Formats: sequence, structure tokens, C-alpha cells
Amino acid sequence: MFHLCLVVLPARPEGAAWVPVGERIFKTFGDADCHCAFVVPAGEAVARRMLGGAEQRVMTFVDPDTAVVSSLGLERLPAFVHLRQDTTVVAASEGWDPHDWQRVAREVGKAMAWTVPEVAGPGDPRPSRGWPVSGA
Repeated sequence: MFHLCLVVLPARPEGAAWVPVGERIFKTFGDADCHCAFVVPAGEAVARRMLGGAEQRVMTFVDPDTAVVSSLGLERLPAFVHLRQDTTVVAASEGWDPHDWQRVAREVGKAMAWTVPEVAGPGDPRPSRGWPVSGA
């Protein structure tokens, strides 16, 4: 059993803008004692289109009925979530606030006794509230 480090993408074309952010985070945490994955609240075809080549490199969960997203208590996407082995949410950030996502990354790093990635990077989307799960 491992902790999970999840980047939950909105199931809309704009969601692809956060794939590089997720990959940046996962590159650092990939060798830590946690599993990293994208979650897409849509079917497999939508997830493949959105993730492009990342779908081959990164574990991905599809959530067409939004059961996972709802169980995490998320209301806005994209989101960055850290889950313990017992499925307790350790930290989460909804919408795209690079500083708040950095806070979640620090929580993962602390729990894993691991290096913390720099979440924000050049070319990232502008900070935003994201989209409601119901409209994502």
C-alpha cells in the first residue's frame, strides 16, 4: 500500500494544460514511496485525447461517473490531492493556484521524506478557480 499523489484534470480540452504540471510533479515523486496518477472524470477516449503521450508514461484513472472525484470531496478542477494508504485526504488544492499546489507538494514531500518539486513552471496556465466538477 502506498500513498497516492493525484492530479485530477477537468474533462475538457483546457484540462490538457495541466498535464505538464502533473508530469513535473510526478517526475520528482515517481521514485518516492507513493504512486502518482492522473484522474480524468470521463471515459477512456477523452482521457487519451487529453493526455496525449503522457497516457503511456503515467498511471491514469478514468472516472466517468465522477465517483472518485466526489468521494474525494472535490468541487473544482483541476485539483492536486495527496491520499494516505487508508484513503484519508492529507492535503488537497482545488483550482489552479500554484502556491497552494506547492503546499500540497510539500505535504507529500514531508510524508515521503522526499525532495519537493517546484510545481510552477514557465508556460503554465494563469491561476484560476478552475471549473466546477459538474461542468468539468
